[in-house]
Amino acid sequence: MTTTHDRAPETALIDVPAGLAGVAAAETRLGDVRGREGFFHYRQYSAIDLARHRSLEDVWFLLVEGELPTPAQSEAFADEVAAARVVPDEVARVLPAIAAAGAGRALLPRLRTALSLLASVEDMQPVWGTDPAFHRRDAVRIAAITPTVLAALHRLRQGLDPVPPIDGVSAAGLWLYLLSGSRADARDVEALDRYLIATVDHGFNASTFTARVAASAGSDVVSAVCGAIGTFLGPLHGGAPDRALDALDDIGSRERIGPWVRARIEAGDRIMGFGHPVYRTEDPRAAMLREMALTRGGELAEFAADVERQVLTLLAEIKPDRPLHTNVEFWAGVVMEQCGLSRDLFTPTFTVSRVIGWTANVLEQAQGTKIIRPSARYVGPPAPQPVP
Repeated sequence: MTTTHDRAPETALIDVPAGLAGVAAAETRLGDVRGREGFFHYRQYSAIDLARHRSLEDVWFLLVEGELPTPAQSEAFADEVAAARVVPDEVARVLPAIAAAGAGRALLPRLRTALSLLASVEDMQPVWGTDPAFHRRDAVRIAAITPTVLAALHRLRQGLDPVPPIDGVSAAGLWLYLLSGSRADARDVEALDRYLIATVDHGFNASTFTARVAASAGSDVVSAVCGAIGTFLGPLHGGAPDRALDALDDIGSRERIGPWVRARIEAGDRIMGFGHPVYRTEDPRAAMLREMALTRGGELAEFAADVERQVLTLLAEIKPDRPLHTNVEFWAGVVMEQCGLSRDLFTPTFTVSRVIGWTANVLEQAQGTKIIRPSARYVGPPAPQPVP
């Protein structure tokens, strides 16, 4: 509906749904989420099929270059990424101070600081009016160095020295090695590789949209990524996997599942791990992660399955007009805990993959010339009024 509200016709506002739900704010070739089907894809390929059959580096190449790599291209891109993982001395010297600042354990605010320093050290330029080859270099650099910096900050917070990255391992194998300093179990690596690939990108989610807004203004790639990180920190976005496990802890035992869930639903509380702003059926990422978690087995996975069944049953009973399904966060937390990651590393692990999607979106947005600049409807007291 278009309404003027005493404005001149040329500045009339267009009312859209709250949160811009369903509004197409841009065009993209990177992928899409088809919520009613429970399907999402990276370019022309099913994201879940890619997670089962290709490496993270192959998917990364696909988003940046537009096609899956040949074996020769894959090898060359792996070499490029390996070189980009190394932290420069000017940043490495400051990481201990960044890690020690403040009492909290959260890594993502510290990552923002480190990446901002990296942008200054390497003189990263705005995407407006500069060679696209520079944007691509910066995008690969940022996505490649993020796990190295996050793991270094984590180890420094524990009083340990950072470990340098190694070659010849998968993305998940490298992430687990950077955290622990030793090679991980093959089952953990396989499960985490699939998780990382399945969470690289997911439509115009809040953090991706934030990155594209910054890029539309012509800002540098790091500024766009730091904006995305700030959005990602929200508990309704990237901060949900650990809260889903916190709910399992709060329930505690099988006999408490029904009463706990019913009380939360009737109180109108959000149950972390259920419901999604896009999917109207099961999140395909949740289905894949559930399969992996239950294949590995264990008390946590079995308890999570019991909780999931009762939550879905009670949601259907109490809110039959609003179908809610399991989302990625519920089973992501289970899988990451099975892989030995502490809960304060859940969102950083998510970031290791999603930064690839953010930077790919920044590169795509940088090809345009239109700044993203919506309007807000003023609903305060009428103006002008006399100043007292």
